[in-house]
Amino acid sequence: MGVARPFLKWAGGKGQLLDKFRVMYPADFKVYIEPFVGGGAVLFDVMQRFNIEKAVIIDINTELINCYQCIKKDVAEVIRRLEQLEKEFNSLVQSEFYYMIRNRYNKNKINVEYDFEKAADFIFLNKTCFNGLYRVNSKGEFNVPFGKYKNPNICDRDNLLLVSKLLQRVEIIHGDYKQCREFIVNNAFVYFDPPYRPLTLSASFVSYSHYKFSDDEQKKLAALFYELNERGCRVMLSNSDPKNADPNDNFFDEIYKGFDIQRINAKRMINCQADKRGEVTEIIVRNYKK
Repeated sequence: MGVARPFLKWAGGKGQLLDKFRVMYPADFKVYIEPFVGGGAVLFDVMQRFNIEKAVIIDINTELINCYQCIKKDVAEVIRRLEQLEKEFNSLVQSEFYYMIRNRYNKNKINVEYDFEKAADFIFLNKTCFNGLYRVNSKGEFNVPFGKYKNPNICDRDNLLLVSKLLQRVEIIHGDYKQCREFIVNNAFVYFDPPYRPLTLSASFVSYSHYKFSDDEQKKLAALFYELNERGCRVMLSNSDPKNADPNDNFFDEIYKGFDIQRINAKRMINCQADKRGEVTEIIVRNYKK
C-alpha cells in the first residue's frame, strides 16, 4: 500500500519540514483540524501516522476546496479529465495550450457543488505553471505564467487514488479559519499554517487569494489560539520569523507570549533574486510540550 502525498505543489508547503514536525506533534489525539489546509502536507502526514477518528480541513480558497471535494467525491472523473489534459498538452504547442486553459479557468466560475472541469484545470495549471505558485490578481484571476517544464507529471493516477481514499475520512469545509470553532472538542489537535507574514516588502508578491492577511489578522488568529488553548485543545502554528529581516522585530514573540516558541531552519525563497534565496528560520508556536 502506497503513501498518499500532496497532489499539488504549494508555495510554503511543509513537506520539507515534516521530519521536524513529527517530533512536535502531540502524543495522543483523535480529532485533527487544519484551518489553512493549502497543499495538505501535514494533513496527509498526520492522517497516516495517527489513529484519527475525525479530521476537518478548512480553506478560504474556493477553487482549492472544490479540488479536494471533487477528488473525494469521484476521483475517477478527475483522473479522466487530467489524462485528457495531459494528452492534449503533450500533442500541442504547450505554452499556447497552457494559456488557453488558464483563460478558461479564469472565465468559468464555480456554480455547482462539484466542478470537475475546474478541479482538473486547477491541478493542470499547478503542475505546469511557473514554480507551482498559486497567485491571483486583485480581480481574483489566476495570473501565473507558463512554467516551461520538460515532462510535468500532470496526472499522478496512483497518488490521486490514495488521496481520495484518505479524504473519505475528512470533512472538507470552504470558509474562514474562524469556522474551526464549530468542530472543537476537548483534546483536539489544531494546526494553523496561515499566510506567512512577509519578511520584506518584495516577499508579499504572492497572493494566495484576493483576501489579505494583515498584521491585524495575525493578531486575531493569535486571539483564537489563546481561545482554543482555554478550551483544552492542543494547538500548533507555523509562521515566518521576522528576525530573519530585523533582529529586533518581536511581533510573534509578543502576540504569542507565554507559549512555547521554537525557531527551525527551512529553505525558502524570500527574494526573487537567486542570491537571496536559502535557509531561513521559521517559528513554531505550541501550547503544549511532549
